[in-house]
Amino acid sequence: MIIKIPQNNILERTYIIDILIGEFLGLSYSIEVNEITNYHLIFEEKEVIVEDHFFNNYPENLSYLKKEAIPDDVSFVENQFTSETDVPMLFGNDKMIVNNNQILCGNDIFAASFFMLTRWEEYVNTSRDIHNRFSAKDSVAYKFGFLDRPIVNEYVELLWNMFSYLGYQENRKEHSFEFILTHDVDDLRFWKDNKKNAKVLLGDIIKRKNIKLFAKNFKDIMEIRFGKKKDPFDTFDELMSISEQKNLQSRFYFMSGGTTKYDNRYDIKDDLTIKLIRNIEKRGHLIGFHPSYDSYNNEKQWSNEKKALKEVVDKPILEGRQHYLRFDIPFTWRIWEENNMTMDCSVGYADREGFRCGVCFGYSVFDFLNRKKYKLKEFPLLVMEASLITYQNLTPEMMEKRIKKILDITLKYKGSFVFLWHNSSFNTATWKQYSAVYKKIIKYQNKV
Repeated sequence: MIIKIPQNNILERTYIIDILIGEFLGLSYSIEVNEITNYHLIFEEKEVIVEDHFFNNYPENLSYLKKEAIPDDVSFVENQFTSETDVPMLFGNDKMIVNNNQILCGNDIFAASFFMLTRWEEYVNTSRDIHNRFSAKDSVAYKFGFLDRPIVNEYVELLWNMFSYLGYQENRKEHSFEFILTHDVDDLRFWKDNKKNAKVLLGDIIKRKNIKLFAKNFKDIMEIRFGKKKDPFDTFDELMSISEQKNLQSRFYFMSGGTTKYDNRYDIKDDLTIKLIRNIEKRGHLIGFHPSYDSYNNEKQWSNEKKALKEVVDKPILEGRQHYLRFDIPFTWRIWEENNMTMDCSVGYADREGFRCGVCFGYSVFDFLNRKKYKLKEFPLLVMEASLITYQNLTPEMMEKRIKKILDITLKYKGSFVFLWHNSSFNTATWKQYSAVYKKIIKYQNKV
């Protein structure tokens, strides 16, 4: 296949073609730069033309990085090649002209895919929450109702269906569904020191005036201390056992530093922590990195924390997720790339489940400021348990329904379902009623 592109924004166009045609479809191709205005995908005297409705409007490098370039309206168009009843159109029109040798598509799916995957929207739109995070409610996907759709996967199917209609012969890449089960280890113990224990017990008496709760908590502390029961946050063996029963590998992302009140809830070099890490490694599960609250835009702090983790972990540290999902695009990606990480699972919204990057495949990252494709791959976080409970206050029944919806969509496109459930989100008063949902989701994905 020969793909002809216009003479502007060449690195950006080359990147998104490489992701859609190369990484996702797995097709062989070459790129030619010509004095043309659209994308021309040519094979065996057949041609798919995708109209350009974005980059030609911003011919100077990086000139598209402005608020006016963000879509202020999104239409949903139907045609014979979509994998759903319709497909979102961020840039372009609903034109679809079909004949035996040529198809002309007015929906600029290359610009829309570039918009979703690179997340340049978040660089231009500076709205942030109290933790300096870009929120779902500020995104184009949320505002126009397609956050729960992997629209880049839909565009890939649209492209493939057009190729197939014209008789394209090469086989596409086969993807397999992957359930990526992750646990951010923010805390090792609920009852972790005498100072905290005393504070809780005094609160039971003075603040809550609940003698029964005081007695229960005091009994728990004593039984844990003398090894008669486990701490509420010590769920590691159970999590690994559940995974092993379903032939899954759990990924435990550990913290190893930090400078804020959100960090340093355990010491990575403590004997208890090292014993836990050795047990995880022995059982064949994976240790990853969970950089601290302020590390997302501090390369020195980030690298020092990774170094501290490496000192207690036997195998290479290649993947992980930012603490509190704090992420400054593209700068945080740059830190991960420069520190030789291969897989990030940070880019999901704290306040909503769904497809922040518009995709359920892992993909190579593009630093749009340096105009450079990275070796680092982003595997977007699709569901975090706290999004559904802490931020949306859903019932267990509704939570299960929402998770299964995203999981079913990921299954349809044979994607990677990146799921986060903290080790601490099981046995406390807030979380007990939701623990069954975790087991149901593990069982559900295994069946399908």
